[in-house]
Amino acid sequence: MNRFVLAVCFVLILRAVSGFAQAGYPSDVMNAAKLQLSLKKLNTLGSVLYVAAHPDDENTAFISYCANDRLFRTTYLSMTRGDGGQNLIGSEQSEYLGIIRTQELLAARRIDGGEQMFTRALDFGYSKTPEETMKIWGKDRILADVVWAIRKLRPDVIVTRFPTTGEGGHGHHTASAMLAGEAFAIAADPNRFPEQLKFVKPWKAKRLLWNAWLPILEARKAANKLDSLPAYPMLDIGAYSPLLGKACSELAAESRSMHKSQGFGASGTRGENINYFEHLGGDTASAKGDIFSGVDMTWNRVKGGAEIAKILDEAYKKFQPENPSAILPLLVKAHKTMNDVQKSSGDDYWIPQKRKELLEVIRSCAGMWIEALAQNPPAQGESGFSGTPTGTAKIAASIVNRSTQAVTLKRVLFPFAGDSVINKALERGKYLTTTVTKTIPATTPLSQPYWLQTPQEKGVFVISDQQQVGLPENPPALAVSFVVAIAGEDFTFTTPVLHRRTDRVLGEVYRPFELVPPVALNLLGRSFIFADTAAKEIVVNVIANTPKAQGTVRLRVPQGWSVQPEQLPFTIATKGEEFRAIFRVKAPQTASIGELLAEASIGEASVNKSMTTISYTHIPAQTIFPDAKAKLVRVDMKRTIKSVGYIAGASDDVADYLAQTGVNITLLSDEELENGDLKRFDAIVTGIRVYNDNQRPRLRQQYRRLMDYVQQGGTMLVQYNTNGGLIDSIGPYPFTISRDRVTEEDAAVKLIKPEHPVFNVPNKITQDDFTGWVQERGLYFANKWDSAYEPLLSSSDAGETEKTGGLLLAKYGKGVFMYSGYAWFRQLPAGVPGAYRLLMNVLHAGQTLGGNVPQSKP
Repeated sequence: MNRFVLAVCFVLILRAVSGFAQAGYPSDVMNAAKLQLSLKKLNTLGSVLYVAAHPDDENTAFISYCANDRLFRTTYLSMTRGDGGQNLIGSEQSEYLGIIRTQELLAARRIDGGEQMFTRALDFGYSKTPEETMKIWGKDRILADVVWAIRKLRPDVIVTRFPTTGEGGHGHHTASAMLAGEAFAIAADPNRFPEQLKFVKPWKAKRLLWNAWLPILEARKAANKLDSLPAYPMLDIGAYSPLLGKACSELAAESRSMHKSQGFGASGTRGENINYFEHLGGDTASAKGDIFSGVDMTWNRVKGGAEIAKILDEAYKKFQPENPSAILPLLVKAHKTMNDVQKSSGDDYWIPQKRKELLEVIRSCAGMWIEALAQNPPAQGESGFSGTPTGTAKIAASIVNRSTQAVTLKRVLFPFAGDSVINKALERGKYLTTTVTKTIPATTPLSQPYWLQTPQEKGVFVISDQQQVGLPENPPALAVSFVVAIAGEDFTFTTPVLHRRTDRVLGEVYRPFELVPPVALNLLGRSFIFADTAAKEIVVNVIANTPKAQGTVRLRVPQGWSVQPEQLPFTIATKGEEFRAIFRVKAPQTASIGELLAEASIGEASVNKSMTTISYTHIPAQTIFPDAKAKLVRVDMKRTIKSVGYIAGASDDVADYLAQTGVNITLLSDEELENGDLKRFDAIVTGIRVYNDNQRPRLRQQYRRLMDYVQQGGTMLVQYNTNGGLIDSIGPYPFTISRDRVTEEDAAVKLIKPEHPVFNVPNKITQDDFTGWVQERGLYFANKWDSAYEPLLSSSDAGETEKTGGLLLAKYGKGVFMYSGYAWFRQLPAGVPGAYRLLMNVLHAGQTLGGNVPQSKP
């Protein structure tokens, strides 16, 4: 067993016996209201699993209701991490976006009280059918993961967000419901996925339901397929909690608003919130309509549990909000009774789960704050949030007892350091800190998200360790445990090692302590485009993650390419400083695609990892370590345009990659759009979604200036916008943006008029230019347009009608206006040669076609 697996197992064991904060946050102390709810929850034994496809699909109101009103263990199982979507807050795509959305889900669960799990399924973008989805994911692999979640969580009730009948639209949506239904039926069968039974037991949930959508039910009623809506079980999930001072639906809005990368800010609702449910399998709900009817929610489901319930009930009744520590003796008694009952009953689910909850209640009743802070030397401009294998970790472990009860700190368990024996009574309100400095073993793994440690296969992440499957994030890189004695019983509380700083605006900010390579090699781009054989500078930023970093850095390139110099020495005195290594790479004469790899030698060690930190204020900072590689593309491409003005949107790197072709790119501010000389640009391009609300709102005022630019001979290209919240006018003539898209990246593309200048000047466009595209052809095509527009391309997914609104061209005055839904924002960073050639021709359209029509007005 390797060291990483041992570390994961150690943390999982700790999680089984103590509360554990999320990796990026300290172990908070609950206030009196949450404590009272948590005390009540200790006597509620019920579990519900909610199943959907993506981050943001979950019904946060239902999750909040189940977790905060019914007090069930409530888990959201998302098939994917949302890697294939769009990003409204930054330029991250693919696995980087998946990391953001994973953390947004965890932020949502911290608010609504649920837990989070995933399958290995990769969000490969929009899918129109569940059959396509299952084929790409590999049905049995993801079915196994849903079965694993059911066996691990043992839900009494399983609820799907989407129907199996296709009204959910997205193929991922329908597939999630279909997989949930099949897993519900087979999770109890020991002959299905028997390899899981080393860790879990077969489990049969009581019932399976669909969280039905009212419009679909009303449509069925109108079609005489349903007598009345009350025939369906229903719940009012808008329940108000006087303790929290909020309704579940208000908490749900706060939870949903954490999906910021998708722009899903929500307003809370107050009052009745009726949800309907359709029975899909298992026992039917009672006539009263409670979907949890027939589920034993008491300690009676555990042999000997009545005694536990009696003690917890007494503790609940004697709870004093202003003196919560008064019930600590009862809670200690409950903990001891749980241990005794577990020994006699053999219960391996509810007692471990409730013991974990009880430990957090005990800690909060004692007002016990615990933290473990990294004290590593800070990097330049930053703080000491990281360490390296073979480096040192200085950790300050602190604890304070703020109750009237006697608490003794017996020992502190540090990583790599064993026990630090204390055996000291914690005086009320006195902060006690123990500090150690230890060498981090060379075999300690980097803080790479576990699902990214092995290259993904088509449709799935590759995860070899069954016990990692489903975990929302890595266990903390380092953790510290405090063993304390209360009323004669020992308790172990574990907290992640974090770094804390004080921000002048945000105040107290935590981030996970990370294990990083001794140096990181950051290339300035995912791909490098060569339009000719001229040598191009490629920069490697060598970032020191340890003081006195010394070695050499080199670039490895494919045969036919050349690089000078062969290697460069570096010496970096201070942690956090960078060495800028500049190489000159020359492409071959003919079209070629290859891979460049940066590599550093430090003594006998070799390093080939880059380092990217994703930092937003609503989630803890996340650092990942991709291989330090990039795509090399020698594209056979001609160009005569020299200058392009770019109106940037969110999540858009097109300008950066277009600049690699030798075009001079100017990012246009609102001020320059209003007052600058636009005539100097051969073309103006708008980034994705800039005409949608809140992206570039002042574009509405610049409509006339932009149309004048086109009218006087300019070329303007508008990349895709969604069809919701659009600025009134975009082009010189009306057109309507739809939700039409072509999701199959290898779908056939037809040149409607092959002889059209856009396909011939300056480059000859052929079918070869549509090979190698990634994720999709395009999205949000136009479906209606004025006769002044000319459709240029036609494409469709298998079995569908041709869609011709993906690239529209209109002559206007002396210039040309175009709208395109084709996904250049994905293809250019991926280094797709044909996408560059086609875009270059599009940007030449004004030179090719301009001046052919008289002046006109929109």
